[in-house]
Amino acid sequence: MKYLSFKMVAISLFISTGFAVAEECPKNLPTIEPGKLTMSINATIPPRQYIDDQGNLQGLHPDLGNEIAKRLCLEPAYMNVEFAVQIPGLATKRWDMVNTGMYYKPERAQIMRMVPYVVNALALVVEKGNPMEVTGYESLAGEPVATEIAGFADNLIRTINDEQVGKGMKSMDIKAFNTFAEAFAALGAGQVKAVFGPDAVAAYYAERGSFDVGASGLNPGLPSSFGFDGKTGQRLAHAVSNVLRDMVDDGTYNKLMSSYGATQIQFWDDYTGDVAVYYNPE
Repeated sequence: MKYLSFKMVAISLFISTGFAVAEECPKNLPTIEPGKLTMSINATIPPRQYIDDQGNLQGLHPDLGNEIAKRLCLEPAYMNVEFAVQIPGLATKRWDMVNTGMYYKPERAQIMRMVPYVVNALALVVEKGNPMEVTGYESLAGEPVATEIAGFADNLIRTINDEQVGKGMKSMDIKAFNTFAEAFAALGAGQVKAVFGPDAVAAYYAERGSFDVGASGLNPGLPSSFGFDGKTGQRLAHAVSNVLRDMVDDGTYNKLMSSYGATQIQFWDDYTGDVAVYYNPE
């Protein structure tokens, strides 16, 4: 487990922007460590979240997290862990907020507070040159396919596979890895024929010449969300949603989304016209 702290970055931002003015700071936000906003992240998904060659955390999600923390007058800190432990870690107070591109799903909003912030689509990444001529899910019937364990893509590819098997097609051999980095390593080693994951990740690797995109823009319209503990995260979740609303109003949000080629939350089919917290406990 790697702990990433951005103390010096946070200090310089406080000084340069004047967010240390007391009346502009929410009072006594319930964070696990006073003065810090601790976020879980799985930094293996460039360009959304990754560690660069110098060991620095980069990408859209940390950029958003840093800006949110700055506006809350908190120091951003990150715990770089696999996705499978991130939701349970909210309840056990290991971090305040999940900031890893977690998909919004109504069933998740029954156990945690969610703030959707960007619209996603998925893609199939294949070997260079696309030798199998993959154009969609049916092209991979009977073939080994990799994804990241326990995430939305993992659940979706299994559902799609079950539907294809029900139609008489061969079953995919779905291999779930702890991280997308491991999944792409398996693709590079020839252990799988495709990786199923976010289209932004697909574009990133394709641009660097490592692989090709067989199909993109799959299952569009699903938003990524920040996550907060259902029982204790009400105040912090609303503070973050208020900050995001301010970022939309002053143009910071649009600028960040555009810089990463990300689709703004306003294009989500279920967008209500405002940044909102979703929580519907059973």
